[in-house]
Amino acid sequence: MPQQFTSLSAILNHGFDTVIDVRSPAEFAEDHLPGAVNLPALSNEQRAEVGTIYKQVSAFDARKLGAGMVVRNVADHIDGPLRDKDGAWRPLVYCWRGGQRSGVFTTLLSEIGWRAETIKGGYTSFRRKVKSYLYDDPLPHRFVLLDGYTGTAKTELLSRLKTRGVQVIDLEELAHHRGSLLGARPGGQPAQKGFETRLAVALQRCDPDRPVVIEAESSKIGRISLPVSVWAVMTTAPRIVVQAPIDARAIYLAQAYREVISDPVAVAEKLTPLRRLRGHEVVDNWIALSKAGALVELSKALMVEHYDPTYAKSRKIAERDVLGEITTNTLDADGQNRTADQIAAMLRGS
Repeated sequence: MPQQFTSLSAILNHGFDTVIDVRSPAEFAEDHLPGAVNLPALSNEQRAEVGTIYKQVSAFDARKLGAGMVVRNVADHIDGPLRDKDGAWRPLVYCWRGGQRSGVFTTLLSEIGWRAETIKGGYTSFRRKVKSYLYDDPLPHRFVLLDGYTGTAKTELLSRLKTRGVQVIDLEELAHHRGSLLGARPGGQPAQKGFETRLAVALQRCDPDRPVVIEAESSKIGRISLPVSVWAVMTTAPRIVVQAPIDARAIYLAQAYREVISDPVAVAEKLTPLRRLRGHEVVDNWIALSKAGALVELSKALMVEHYDPTYAKSRKIAERDVLGEITTNTLDADGQNRTADQIAAMLRGS
């Protein structure tokens, strides 16, 4: 009998040894249950072929063709990734809607003697629970925003706060983007659905009775949009503001963004959209600094002429309660540790 989970928490704490996603690699890449392994019942190409037969010929011919493909693929998985599983192994299997692909897969595993089960409703059931959690139900969490001008090492401070027992969620890490014009990371961003799953899992792991520190962000991180409920909590959340001299911020930013700003071609490409806002002369100077390898000077110019004015404008529009302000003269490891200690102490007293 398919397993029916009544909540997101229940499905995340399923209790099975392995979760197997038998959807195609493309479906799996977009989003999947946390920790699931992809053992496709049909490859991307096979799924497309079966779909074409279904539409252009008949459902019977499509099912017959697909059944043979699925059986052969399952046999390959049994002889491969599943070869060393013993008789006590309990897998939880799902496909898109909990239908044919997972049903055939589970039947074959059960015939061997493994206690395999499926998820009632498949991936769509899980997705509905994620959407309901992030979009329909009010979040019980209390956020504290870590705020400050660009280059105040907020991302690194989140990591250091975590080691001090503070609950943190790194939205930029979940979105795989630094949240700025130069913030793209190798490999690109996850799909929106994939980001939402990551975020829902991170929130589920947090104790609602304790504050959760996140970096002050806009409603979009790269091309990823924050769920409305999360953004609503962020817009009313109090802030802890980190301040540092611009020279210290420039040194930090030059190091943090070295892989991006040391490439003049990439700098020119990413900064071209700012010509209309900041003017050709300003952008040409940024590109020239990149070509000269003057990364600290480039970082300082970007902050003075773009990031700081943008931040100051947004801060006027969105004033929030300030729990406190922390000033650090350096943003090296020692400076970050001192700042993290102060933030942790401030949160304990809040």
